[in-house]
Amino acid sequence: MEKEDDSLLCKSLEFKNSFGKKIKVMDIPVLTKTHQYYFKVDVRLQSYISLLYYHSQDRCTHSFREHLKRKMNWMEFKEVYSIQDFKNNA
Repeated sequence: MEKEDDSLLCKSLEFKNSFGKKIKVMDIPVLTKTHQYYFKVDVRLQSYISLLYYHSQDRCTHSFREHLKRKMNWMEFKEVYSIQDFKNNA
């Protein structure tokens, strides 16, 4: 297996749930379709957004990273969120 680039880009998503409340999901990893955990993360994201959409929430900001930390195997989680250290803060 070839080693992929270790840098990770995270995005956020904002939407209104079924109750009309604005919800923001942060720390969503952007993975290529060839990444070994792409499918697993994609399914978890879809189910998490569905959960937030159909249930009333007290909070309006949620961390997908924290959700995955609870739902994924620790070694898989570390591989998804491994971030390359950049030289000179570049």
